[in-house]
Amino acid sequence: MNGRHSGRPTLEEVAVRAGVGRGTVSRVINGSPRVSDRAKAAVEAAIAELGYVPNRAARALAGNRTDAIALVIPEPETRLFAEPYFSDIIRGIGAELADTDMQLLLTLIRTPKERARFGQYLAAHRVDGVLLVSVHEDDPLPDLLEQLDMPAVLNGRRSDLESVSYVDADNVGGARAAVAHLFARGRRAVATITGPPDMYVARCRLDGYRQAVEAAGVSAGGSTGGSSGGSSNSELVARGDFTEEGGRRAMRELLARRPDIDAVFAASDLMAAGARQVLRESGRIVPTDVALVGFEDSAIARHMDPALTSVRQPTEEMGRTMARVLLEEIAERDSVRRHVVLATELIQRDSV
Repeated sequence: MNGRHSGRPTLEEVAVRAGVGRGTVSRVINGSPRVSDRAKAAVEAAIAELGYVPNRAARALAGNRTDAIALVIPEPETRLFAEPYFSDIIRGIGAELADTDMQLLLTLIRTPKERARFGQYLAAHRVDGVLLVSVHEDDPLPDLLEQLDMPAVLNGRRSDLESVSYVDADNVGGARAAVAHLFARGRRAVATITGPPDMYVARCRLDGYRQAVEAAGVSAGGSTGGSSGGSSNSELVARGDFTEEGGRRAMRELLARRPDIDAVFAASDLMAAGARQVLRESGRIVPTDVALVGFEDSAIARHMDPALTSVRQPTEEMGRTMARVLLEEIAERDSVRRHVVLATELIQRDSV
């Protein structure tokens, strides 16, 4: 090739100019992360030099592609707009897809009718893949996605035997570190406000709490083994739902049972904000009377008064990783499932 070209450049000519295989060029064009930086740069340079323009319509027809990804959140819109977690996830996903040709379709599923309608949409292969956020144990969507052989990535997982690709945080380790920190600071009546028991993330954070309690040799009023709802009878364990109102309700329950509580680990920052409000109403000062720790390290944690000690999970990076893993599955169409668990970090502030 001498740099001159008659007619429309082809994929094969781009591969020759870049010194790579045709498949590598295809992966670069499709946005697959499974390409080295060096190969990607060579392909992009060859595309620019030759003036290659991918035939999107032909590619979509030949590969049964739509160039669209569905982001599914099976929660009411009140939660979507109230919780920073969802906006951070969406920001990460959007950032990862920014340099691709993929369109992101946000879908809220609140009723069985909406779930059935979305199932029909998937069966018609209107999207190339699905990102599912806020996974509940009984949600039938992950199984449907497997049945349809639809590339999919979950934010979190339904159990430790999850068969669908997922991106999660170290929820057990993060919760354990938070509660161990409270014991290390001399607190003894350490309570927890959990998430809903039908979510694996909530059960993992409760397990981390129990492990720290057991390691400290302090009774939590309940069993330290397992991860089921059996611990809900513990005087120091109250069930929440990851909302601020859920945190308020749970904190009232805890104070009624154990007025001597001197620390609370809430399984989300939003529930910690609700708990703090109830503590103030009851005349208790944070952290002098009751220390308080949350989970997520969202903007809520930084803006609380006093600022909230919280377990940082890389929420935006989780969104980026979810999109990256899904692009791999769409490009490769193999049977390999990716399971990614990102590290957490305890961020210490004034609430302890």
